[in-house]
This record gives sequence, structure tokens and C-alpha cells, in this order.
Amino acid sequence: MQYAATVAAVEDKIVQQAVLWVLQSIYEQDFLGFSYGYRPGRKPHDALDALSVAITSKKVNWILDADVEGYFDSIDHSWLVEFLEHRIGDRRILRLIRKWLHAGVIEEGEWSKTTEGSPQGSVISPLLSNVYLHYVFDLWIEWWRRKHCRRDVVVVRYVDDFVIGFESHTEATACLEELRARFAKFGLKLHEGKTRLIEFGRYAIERRAERDEGRPDTFDFLGFTHRCGKTRKQGRFTVHRQSIAKRMRATLQAIKEKLRKRMHRPLGETGRWLRAVVQGWLRYHAIPGNSNRIGRFVDEVTRLWLQVIRRRSQRNRWTWERMHRLARKHLPRPRIVHPYPNQRFHARLKVGAV
Repeated sequence: MQYAATVAAVEDKIVQQAVLWVLQSIYEQDFLGFSYGYRPGRKPHDALDALSVAITSKKVNWILDADVEGYFDSIDHSWLVEFLEHRIGDRRILRLIRKWLHAGVIEEGEWSKTTEGSPQGSVISPLLSNVYLHYVFDLWIEWWRRKHCRRDVVVVRYVDDFVIGFESHTEATACLEELRARFAKFGLKLHEGKTRLIEFGRYAIERRAERDEGRPDTFDFLGFTHRCGKTRKQGRFTVHRQSIAKRMRATLQAIKEKLRKRMHRPLGETGRWLRAVVQGWLRYHAIPGNSNRIGRFVDEVTRLWLQVIRRRSQRNRWTWERMHRLARKHLPRPRIVHPYPNQRFHARLKVGAV
């Protein structure tokens, strides 16, 4: 019976993949330009580039940093099917999707029915969650921007994580209130503790200094803390981005725990494992302006590795000099690998225009 269930699950995933390919070709024609998550050819760094370019090139004075509370568990199935029916006429496809939505969940060996939420572990789940916010948020904010705004408004969304920049504080507060009502209609809720409207932009530093209010607040997006800053040479406004300190500490703590478990493994084996881990982290975080954080990350990994080596050896003969030689042999050197946001953003626009 277990084998039969496994075969059925594999067959189901094959069907889901086939349906996914069909639906992607449909919805890629509909999805808006500021939507980046779960879309072919679009990565988190593309969203980060778009946000940085928008804030520095548009008249952005306020940032709405929004967080949807428990989004993937709050998707209303009836609304989702209704949205899908706008573009899908084949009743067989809709019947399959309803089946996947109603598959339920198994907790502690017991099955329970689900009426909301994205299907767990489903191949098609990311696209369905994107479709839901396309109708609930993307189309609405595009309409609201055209109808109610006379000043600049910029939007960047990556799945359920989105940032809206405003020139006008009045329009920003009005949008936030109407957005809460819009989400409530479709079973979603903005996280009160994580949704903030902050002063941010090219004039934020000077204006807050005049009011003796200190430096502008920061906001987090896709793993990076965004700060108001200026370029070194020309003193122009720019957005400084650094890896979120809290998440970096959590990653280092996880590495520390795994190093303890690998304490008595050969140094070469542990070095190859660490190289893959550090290289993966650097591949994402090595953006311009983040040199200090990526350098500190590699230094901390080296220090954690040294602690483990010293702990397993009672003679404690490992010095920092010897450890640095080992680290240089196995760990990648921290260096910036991503281009500046405006370079990659405009390059993507040229490719898309061809």
C-alpha cells in the first residue's frame, strides 16, 4: 500500500508539472512588471535591483514596508478558483486544481480537510499563490495608483513580500488604510507589528536632521537591510544594502551546530563542506556595498571552525596563522560578484526590448 501511494504521488506531480507549464504560458502574459516571485527568468536580485533603481530615480519620500501575516495558510480556495476561472475555460483543468486544493494535510498520521491555504509540497503551489496576489494586490494597486495618485508611486513585489514607495505622505496613508480593507475582503491580513510606513528617500536625512529626529528608519527586503545613504565620491543619494544582521547570526549559529557534529571528521572533508556552504551564502549576499558583512561572515566561519578544531585536540596547537592558511585553502574569499543595481536593471530592460 505504501508503494502504491508513492507511485500515485509521483504521477500526481507529473500531472501538476504539465499543468504548471500550461498555466505559466497563460499567466506570464498577464502578470505585471513589478511582480518578480516564482516567475521564469526573474530572480530575487532582479527585484532588489528594481527597488533600488526606483527609489533613487523616482521622487520617493515614504516607504510602505508591508508583511502579509501567514499568507500561504490564508489563501481562500473559493476566491482562488474564481480568479482562475477568469482565464481558464477548460473545466478539466479547474477540476484538477480543486482536487489538489482539497487534498488536505496529514498531521501526526491523521488527515484533515483544508478550505484555505496553498497545497503543501505541491509543484503548482507557487504559481497558484502568485495568481492569488495578482488579483488581490497587483491589479488593485495598479488601478489605485492610476485613479487616486497624482504623485510618484513605485511598487515591487516578490511573492508575499512587497514594498511601495510614495512621494506623498497623504497618498501613502490613504493607500495603507484601503489596502487593509482590500486584503480583509479576501481573507488576508497585514501584520500589524511588521507593516510600517517610514520616511525614506533622497531628502529623508536632511529633513529628519532639521526636525532633530535622527537618521531615517531602515527596512528589510529579500534578506537585506536598506538604508538611506550617499555615494562616496559625489555625495549623491543612494540606497545602502547590507545582509540582515539577525539572519546572518542565525546562519552562523546553524553552521556552528553542524560543525560540532562534524568535529571528528577529516579536515579536508569538513573544508569541502564548508566551502559549499559559504560559497552558496556569498553567491546571494555579495552585492555592492555589502563588503563588510560578507567579510565578517567568512571571518566568523573561520573562527567557528577553529573553535571546533581546538576542542577536539587536547594539545591546542592551532594558532590563528595556521588557521588562516587552512581557511585560505578551503574557504572562498569574500568578493563582490553582483553588478550595481542600475547596471543590471537597465541591461535586463534592453534584453527584454529585443
